[in-house]
Amino acid sequence: MTSRSAIALTSAVAGLFVFLLLIAFGDRGLADMNLMRSQRDRMAAANRDLMMANWELFHEKQRLETDPAYIAHVAREELGLVAAHELVFIGTPLGAVDSPETPPSP
Repeated sequence: MTSRSAIALTSAVAGLFVFLLLIAFGDRGLADMNLMRSQRDRMAAANRDLMMANWELFHEKQRLETDPAYIAHVAREELGLVAAHELVFIGTPLGAVDSPETPPSP
């Protein structure tokens, strides 16, 4: 092998190595592609979560529009309302003792 062909072979191998580095780490290379795939996967998971939340809100909206028992449940639990025929008793919690105030000790 002559020195000229050895130089050409070395240059070709070096050029191929540089192209390999550009493919792996350059702009729009393999590293960038893996980053984009992971972003796509995260966005798809977030999209699924949003779709589930949207479905739950839609289902709750439908129940609020059509189900009188659910409307009464929400009015009682979230708004603290009572029906017209119900009585409300207000008392002290169990274990609470009404005692006269004692003056602070000197």
